[in-house]
Amino acid sequence: MPSILDNKNTAAPSVFLPAALLREARRQKGLPTADVPAICILDPDGDMVRRLRESGEARAFKPWACYHTLLDTFALAGRTVGIVGCAVGAPFAVLVAEQLFASGCRLLISVTSAGQITAGTPPPYFVIIDRALRDEGTSYHYVAPAEYADADPSLVKIASDFLGGAAQHVLVGATWTTDAPFRETAAAIDLAKSKGVLAVEMEAAALYAFAAAAKVQVLCLAHVTNTMGQTGDDFEKGEADGTRDALAVLWRLVDAFGAPLASNAAAEQSSTVTSQNP
Repeated sequence: MPSILDNKNTAAPSVFLPAALLREARRQKGLPTADVPAICILDPDGDMVRRLRESGEARAFKPWACYHTLLDTFALAGRTVGIVGCAVGAPFAVLVAEQLFASGCRLLISVTSAGQITAGTPPPYFVIIDRALRDEGTSYHYVAPAEYADADPSLVKIASDFLGGAAQHVLVGATWTTDAPFRETAAAIDLAKSKGVLAVEMEAAALYAFAAAAKVQVLCLAHVTNTMGQTGDDFEKGEADGTRDALAVLWRLVDAFGAPLASNAAAEQSSTVTSQNP
């Protein structure tokens, strides 16, 4: 058995917890404890973060205690949301996700660039990832070995319903999560294609495995922007490096998920108050 699968008891608690890391970072940096927005976004390419900063729409969330990233906030669909840029790859994405949920996040949406596997329409377009082929290492630390990591079907359905009439082209389907983007061989691509995989990316399988293990809400979207350099004028993401379309898609998702999150939070608070005052 390869060592990545050896001695993995996914039910065992971890000794090192994100709360401990955040606690020490706050101590060292003199930061207060403060909750991040309920809805946060991962922007692995960093294009959205850069554009939002350039336009003055993004503001630094100064209490964010992560050693490795910056958290910005901005207004979207009438809510304040958080966004972290350039968390590329499965380990980095999950490292940030762990800390976001330990800091008050209730829904994490990842929008990552992806390479086209099954050709159906020319890029760019979006895929709501309903399952991800596990060809990375992080997911095996969270859930037992399996071919795919699945999304929460209820999140996929809500996203699909609310993006159905979007101006952007949006599909629902599977992706292939790899740790080695420059090892996408012809045989590996053909195998993924034979499984009906639509695109290849670097984070979804790990984020979905983490979500299943931690019982938190994560939704991953692939922004299919390229054919892995196999055609001319590739990697064209669209207007403003794809930011306009990505933010339009996210606006609809934040609008769809925002009210239920607020309702759930109010119900939980009421339940807590009731239990403290029988």
